[in-house]
Amino acid sequence: MALTQASSVSSDTTAFEQLAYFALRSQPMFEMVADVKSTNQSHPGSAVQFNIYNDLSQAVSALTETSDVTAVALGDSTVTVTLAEYGNAVTTTAKLRGTSFLNVDADAANIIGYNMGNSIDKIVQAVLVGGSNVAYGGDATATGELAAGDTITASLIRKAVAALRGDSAPTMDGGVYVGFIHPDVSFDLREDTAVTDIIQYQIRQDGTGVRMGSIGTFGGVDFIETPRIDHGTNDGASNVDGYNTVICGKQALAKAHSRGAGFGENPSVVFGPVTDSLRRFQTVGWYHLVGYNRFREASLQRIETSSSIGAN
Repeated sequence: MALTQASSVSSDTTAFEQLAYFALRSQPMFEMVADVKSTNQSHPGSAVQFNIYNDLSQAVSALTETSDVTAVALGDSTVTVTLAEYGNAVTTTAKLRGTSFLNVDADAANIIGYNMGNSIDKIVQAVLVGGSNVAYGGDATATGELAAGDTITASLIRKAVAALRGDSAPTMDGGVYVGFIHPDVSFDLREDTAVTDIIQYQIRQDGTGVRMGSIGTFGGVDFIETPRIDHGTNDGASNVDGYNTVICGKQALAKAHSRGAGFGENPSVVFGPVTDSLRRFQTVGWYHLVGYNRFREASLQRIETSSSIGAN
């Protein structure tokens, strides 16, 4: 007896899930600390200058009854944010759109949308980690000196907060600073014996955060754990990876964007014109004319360390 089996006919085919999946994505977040913005700009320009008045020196000497005071001059400093163009685009063909079992147009728009936020966040982060106030783990005095054991400690966090408070850096909402920390560095901080008070305090208040692996608020810093914070591959001593932990207060970063017609504070999704003869090529992209710069160095502290679970 001849049996008709799967291999006997061509109707047995592979089925396809018609829902597209995308690469694993981390959440863009660094622009949240760019709280100084060009809200009263004189005119559209290639750069925006912010002026910061200096305070006068303290007047602690008693006045002489019969003599007038000697006037002193005001002084200021400036921060310039230079605008630059950023953008990206993808173009799909008519044949792809007509033969794919996925909704290519919708998927391309999704990818472009994430690329827009992802790219801008990377631009902001590069400015954020470039501050001049930096401390190093262990005995290191430069990135290239970081050794495998130069991991983060509670003391480094407390010193960074002391420096911010000593410079009168304003805290974020809630009376704390915001810290961006890589998961590898977060592991070391929670392992630090001097940080057991983080875990014990959270357990006494609400153990949910501990069960979820959250650092929470420690030493005046509300930590945000993210893989997006820069870390260098083999940039320490003996091929040790170096990690940045950034702690910031208000007015750490400034943002400026074009005030010209058609521009805005946020990037825009752009659908390109169809210009080919047979109208087969369709383009979707994003565009932004924007700039970022550190506004007050005193509101930024960076800690460079290695990690016990990073490459070393």
